[in-house]
Amino acid sequence: MKTVGKLYMSKTSPAVRSVLFTVKALGISLEYINLDMKQGEHLKPDFIKINPQHTVPTYVDDDGTIVWDSHAIMSFLVEKHSNPNEANTLYPANLAQRAVINQRLFFEASVVYPTLRGIVLPLVQQKLKTPSTEALQEAQTVYDFLEVFLADHKFLAGQNLTIADFSIITTLTALDYFVPIDEAKHPKVAKWVNSCKELPYYNEANEGLQQFKEFIQGLTGAS
Repeated sequence: MKTVGKLYMSKTSPAVRSVLFTVKALGISLEYINLDMKQGEHLKPDFIKINPQHTVPTYVDDDGTIVWDSHAIMSFLVEKHSNPNEANTLYPANLAQRAVINQRLFFEASVVYPTLRGIVLPLVQQKLKTPSTEALQEAQTVYDFLEVFLADHKFLAGQNLTIADFSIITTLTALDYFVPIDEAKHPKVAKWVNSCKELPYYNEANEGLQQFKEFIQGLTGAS
């Protein structure tokens, strides 16, 4: 299968894994360029020329288009590689449906991911061995909101799987490592996670989750 672009990545990143979900769902092929963030490969001049924010994921399309931020990359890939004669439910053209998906994407960017970041950064920068109680409580707030979002839906933006699910499942499974989802308290969230795990490409797309856990274990000494 011909590759359609390059993805600069590190699989420990939930944002990278959300793009990998999209790639697998679309059935396209990319050239993967793994950056060793610990060694500062994302800070090299050649990469900064591509993405001055030096973040992953960063996508370089075969036509020369450069896109970074996972949310932007996912929508770009679906728009470009969907069959023009078929509606793609991953990111549909219907404005009302797309508005709901966008809201969920922005929720991930502004609430879910910052919650994970608030737990992880002190472990990395301050060398703490355990997250603060306040940071862990924020995870419960995230689960509460998602339970509401899923009140009448199988998936986060409706009855169909969308890139909103890809965006949030990768961050949430990382968050779940610190604050396990209580099925009794958040049954719809737990059911949704299980639905995502049933996707045929789930394990392949989300394999970096184990690397993330091992990274955290290395910081905290936990097993």
